[in-house]
Amino acid sequence: MLLKFAIKDFMEDRELKNISKFTEDRYSRVLNELQAFLSVEEIQNVEEVTTNIIKKYLLYCQNEKQNNPTTKNTKLRVIKSFFNYMVESGYIDEKRNPCKKVSYAREDIQIEVFQDYHIKQMLNYYRKLKDRTKSYYAYRDHTMILFLLSSGLRCGELSNLKWRDVDLVNQTATVFGKKREQSSIPLVEKIVKELSEFKMYCDKHFKDEPEFVFPTQANRQMTPNAIKCVFKRLQKDLGFKDVRLSSHTFRHTMAHRMIMNGADVFTLQRMLRHTDLNMSKRYIALWGTALKEQNDKYNPLNHLDI
Repeated sequence: MLLKFAIKDFMEDRELKNISKFTEDRYSRVLNELQAFLSVEEIQNVEEVTTNIIKKYLLYCQNEKQNNPTTKNTKLRVIKSFFNYMVESGYIDEKRNPCKKVSYAREDIQIEVFQDYHIKQMLNYYRKLKDRTKSYYAYRDHTMILFLLSSGLRCGELSNLKWRDVDLVNQTATVFGKKREQSSIPLVEKIVKELSEFKMYCDKHFKDEPEFVFPTQANRQMTPNAIKCVFKRLQKDLGFKDVRLSSHTFRHTMAHRMIMNGADVFTLQRMLRHTDLNMSKRYIALWGTALKEQNDKYNPLNHLDI
């Protein structure tokens, strides 16, 4: 079967399964890149793809595309899903699955967080823009940064957030997570105040009432890629060399600050909407100084006369 038809069939199956737009885009990008690579290798049919070719593609991603182990593993997960579907659909035999013996690369787990001076520089940057130009972009991005620090939302969740999902009176936001799971998170009073002021600004700025909390200048939904571009530009302007400026770094920073201020693992899990405790436990393990402080404060031996 021709690869381009196989990929089309697979993507239609994913659409039928009602996967998120973010996941659909990721599948499409990876499989199109794989197809372009295989075309150079003069491979057009699914049956021609071998284990060695998949490994060669991953080396290409590492050496030519400069992909780190995490990115390579993400691509391999997509490719494994694709060829598993080829087996399930009867296009290739299980024994001919080229991904069956391809292992994931070992990842170096490094979770970066913003320090106080990073956050102050970002906020001051937008404050100056607001004062000088009264720019919509400056006001939106300033509020967006504060909201990310406060909520820990993922990029896709931020993109999809609508005003109807935000209850400023009861100080909650309804978030649709990675697996289309709906959950409610509390909002602190400071961010409620910022959002209220931003909403009043948006109501005056736009002709029509905005649907999305952080829309484009044309009052449309910001795509996850557009949000990433905001942070890429900001990193370039501020020249941060010691930390990656991304929505996920805000998420990590929120987790870090909560732990350092004494939050327990179950509260962290609920706030970050992890499906299980594993990722929350990873945060706890990384920033054990907070655990030491809590242990020093609450350890039962501290209250015994021995």
